[in-house]
Amino acid sequence: MTKHIGILTAGGDSPGLNAAIRGVGKAAQNHYDMQMIGFLDGFRGLVDNRSVRMEGDMLSDILTRGGTILGTSRDKPHRMMFGGKKQDMTNVIVENYNSHHLDALVCIGGGGTQKNALQLMEKGLNIITLPKTIDNDVGMTDTTFGFDTALGIATDAIDRLHSTAHSHHRIIVVEIMGHRAGWLALGSGIAGGADVILLPEIPYDLDTVATAIRSRVRGGKKFSIVNLSTCISGLHAPLMARAKLKRNVGWLQNSAWTPALRNYRVAFLHWGHR
Repeated sequence: MTKHIGILTAGGDSPGLNAAIRGVGKAAQNHYDMQMIGFLDGFRGLVDNRSVRMEGDMLSDILTRGGTILGTSRDKPHRMMFGGKKQDMTNVIVENYNSHHLDALVCIGGGGTQKNALQLMEKGLNIITLPKTIDNDVGMTDTTFGFDTALGIATDAIDRLHSTAHSHHRIIVVEIMGHRAGWLALGSGIAGGADVILLPEIPYDLDTVATAIRSRVRGGKKFSIVNLSTCISGLHAPLMARAKLKRNVGWLQNSAWTPALRNYRVAFLHWGHR
């Protein structure tokens, strides 16, 4: 008897999604004689029962294509907008899962998707998750797909900034995505040659940063590059970091980090957006 598996991509898009879809589909069809059904736009498609059979040409020529052929969304099964209000649509998902006679559902996504998938598993569904996020912050996972590509792009961006920073004698602060994890900022900062790296996992002191930069200036270095993990300055910054930001009165919004750096030209760049 032929078995059926469903697959969806949820959360933000990242490199490698179509490759993952293709890998699952090829293995299911060629090695296990399974049929695969793709649900469009994440968990929303599973609720709306919008699906497509992943057969033949559907899996051809998608290996190097960006994004996801299934579409994605950030809808949560237990808090989905319907009729102008948020509703728990978990039972609808269970019904559609059974109506398609699925033996398992593959959910590709990051931390939020993993949590949503866990709730479906607790409802009795057979769930498989694939860790996808450029942030590399999914627990019990060495490397999430999407991270390596993002790391290479961020490293290249920092490497290119050296010319501008050196030519214009500037301190350039680069804000790197990463949600609540500093993997991207750390890896790209080391590989790209940043002079200061600030991570959410490690408490920092702006006076120490200023001292390090002034030391470089006294040593004849007329520029510095500071790699900053995005959540350092965001709403999700650790409490110690958040308190420090308040005391320094919006140091990310102006060039006066501290009085010691008031006379230095500082440029702020944001890599990515969340």
